[in-house]
Amino acid sequence: MDEKFNNRYRIPATRLSGWDYGSNGLYYVTICTKNRVHYFGDVISEPNSAVALKMTPIGEVASKNWANIPILHPFIELDEFVLMPNHLHGIIFINKPDKVDWQVNKFGAQSQNLASAMRGYKASVKTYATINEIDFAWQPRYFDRVIRNEKEYQNVRAYIFNNLTDWLAKGDNEDNYFPM
Repeated sequence: MDEKFNNRYRIPATRLSGWDYGSNGLYYVTICTKNRVHYFGDVISEPNSAVALKMTPIGEVASKNWANIPILHPFIELDEFVLMPNHLHGIIFINKPDKVDWQVNKFGAQSQNLASAMRGYKASVKTYATINEIDFAWQPRYFDRVIRNEKEYQNVRAYIFNNLTDWLAKGDNEDNYFPM
């Protein structure tokens, strides 16, 4: 990592080079809590053998605010989602039927794209925690992947759907948050 800006090392971008993150498409997103602290709750097995997350108050806010993303960003549709003790996974569909131009992902202020939606989501949860004096912090960035075909889409959906059960069986496998 030899990239420097103003004589300081920079973290390389994780975004797909040359991609328009405001374009129509499916995006797999993972967002982690800072230091992977279990802020959102505990994975439990219900009496009927269903596996669920017993949410903390901040977990309930994180889940509710995720569901509200399309209200604030009408160009977004939500697909599979799971909230885990220290992270979340979700599939986001950016659907802009009238979009015809292609704008490569760029550094700087952005709106009407995946980054603006994730920034708004993370800020909404953190703001709630701050106002209500709840100890909470996000990891500074998030992981995303452009879902490129039907097989990848089905693999990601299955991974998200089974994540709680896998956690209960294997624990937190922090090295395997990405099913690619």
